Amino acid sequence: MTGPSGDQLIRVDMTEHTVSIEPYPDEWQLLGGRALSARILLEECDPKCDPLGPNNLLVLAPGVLAGTAAPTSGRLSVGGKSPLTGGIKEANVGGNPGQDLMKLGYRGIVVKGQPADPESRHALEVTADGARLVPADEHKSKWNYALIEDLAKSYSKTASFISVGPAGEMQLTGASVACTDDEQERRPARHAGRGGLGAVMGSKGLKYVSVDAEKRPARKPAKKEFLALGKKYTKTYIAGPGEELFPKWGTSAIVEEANQLYTFPYQNRVEGRSPDVHTLDGMRIVESFDERGGGMHNCMTGCIVRCSNIVHDAEGNYKTSALEFETLTLLGSNCGIASWEDVADLDRLCDEIGIDTIETGAALAVYMDSGGLEFGDAEGAKRVLREIAEGTELGRAIGDGALAIGRKRKHHRIPTLKGQAIPAWDPRPLKAAGVTYCTSPMGADHTAGLIVEPGQPYEEAVRASQESQIVNAVVDSSGFCQFLMTNLDEVRDFYSHFYGEEVGREQIADLGWQCLEDEWEFNRRAGFGPDDDLMPDCMKQDPIGPTKLVWDLDPDLVSQIYKRFDARDELFELRPG
Repeated sequence: MTGPSGDQLIRVDMTEHTVSIEPYPDEWQLLGGRALSARILLEECDPKCDPLGPNNLLVLAPGVLAGTAAPTSGRLSVGGKSPLTGGIKEANVGGNPGQDLMKLGYRGIVVKGQPADPESRHALEVTADGARLVPADEHKSKWNYALIEDLAKSYSKTASFISVGPAGEMQLTGASVACTDDEQERRPARHAGRGGLGAVMGSKGLKYVSVDAEKRPARKPAKKEFLALGKKYTKTYIAGPGEELFPKWGTSAIVEEANQLYTFPYQNRVEGRSPDVHTLDGMRIVESFDERGGGMHNCMTGCIVRCSNIVHDAEGNYKTSALEFETLTLLGSNCGIASWEDVADLDRLCDEIGIDTIETGAALAVYMDSGGLEFGDAEGAKRVLREIAEGTELGRAIGDGALAIGRKRKHHRIPTLKGQAIPAWDPRPLKAAGVTYCTSPMGADHTAGLIVEPGQPYEEAVRASQESQIVNAVVDSSGFCQFLMTNLDEVRDFYSHFYGEEVGREQIADLGWQCLEDEWEFNRRAGFGPDDDLMPDCMKQDPIGPTKLVWDLDPDLVSQIYKRFDARDELFELRPG
């Protein structure tokens, strides 16, 4: 299968301070986003390398359909060997850089090496004329919002940005990679948060990447039916799923439902429900729109989901964007913090400093649970986050994540898997989600394959997890947002019309499975084994809910996921969740 002529790959060597551009391989045309990152890392990166050393790679890979007229299809995968898990990692992010890279014909950016001076800062500028490295020492240690405000003064209004904050520059293993959102405001509010990939970018001395597609049109499909397919899908989505509670008001609107399911963790996960659920419910954010302003918006050009909220303070001033369920849970309920407004402050601090809200919320909760702060101390939590940017001993420990602060405090309750904090969706009531956390190459990551179905038979939970992981791998490789809820048949229809060649059912499912196989193989070479798939003791010993739910799946049953089950039609009906 051949794609649009002129597709290219940008390679950056930070040691030699060189940039080269090469043709994109024809055999990789159906590889984008997560699948492309996995293939490059498996073929070119030593799995045993130091994640923060020169031999690790940073991969920035838009999805296959990014830059096209397909709805909500411009997401970017950030990949590398994770300094948090020690294995392969992909973190998926919205914003406009993925769209812009693909409109310019760049299928990815691969960064290797490190500058001779570890204190130097650099930037990569990408335009229609090519790519070049430029000095960026003047931007050293800047917080993300101040950085983008300064860059906006010297770059075109059409430029989008990928950046790291102070946490990434300090190579803290909870660091995130920020992308600017829609072209109007260009806020650095979209974050590839999980796995500490901001630390990998920081270890390369790379402060930011600018991408200027100017007014380039969308990529042209091989068949005109592609445009009709996009319009039909958009109409169906807006009239159907787009009117439901979650797509209409974003993930923050599902707090009440999660609380009912005992998956709204409280005080370092010792309970599954929070007494403060009503003051943390995202519908309070929705209610604030009339008085304060703000509202729902799309984080990238061409998004029809519009699930991102814009949160204003009591004076009507912008505070933060995309205050989501995971953040309300981990930085709110899990820390015993009762007010969504305090969580909004913490969310803004995380975006500014460039750290994952999930990992940071889990780290703060472990710190509180071990006696470092009182549960519910919102002002103390804000003070600790500011210490991350200051580089204090405590700040660095929190910035390195839940496992780091747990070990430092010698605490017994550290809810992590493969070194990464467990997300809001709790594995005790949601067994299939727990199987994903145990077996995903990504560690405890709900975006790798979330199933929200309590009470499943255990064998069914294992199969459901495998199916969900396949679907999520395909969607993360396509450029589609998971919240668009496309299934495999829909993805392959878009691929077929874009390339002008039929992509079959077996082929699209195989793409998802091969992505997982590449990632699992990377981890095996890195030294991962069965012990890395074990749920932490606190999930087995701390019961929640009236039925005293704990994690109780046999590891031998969980391990069956590594053998592919027979394909079923249900796989093609499953939508990412």
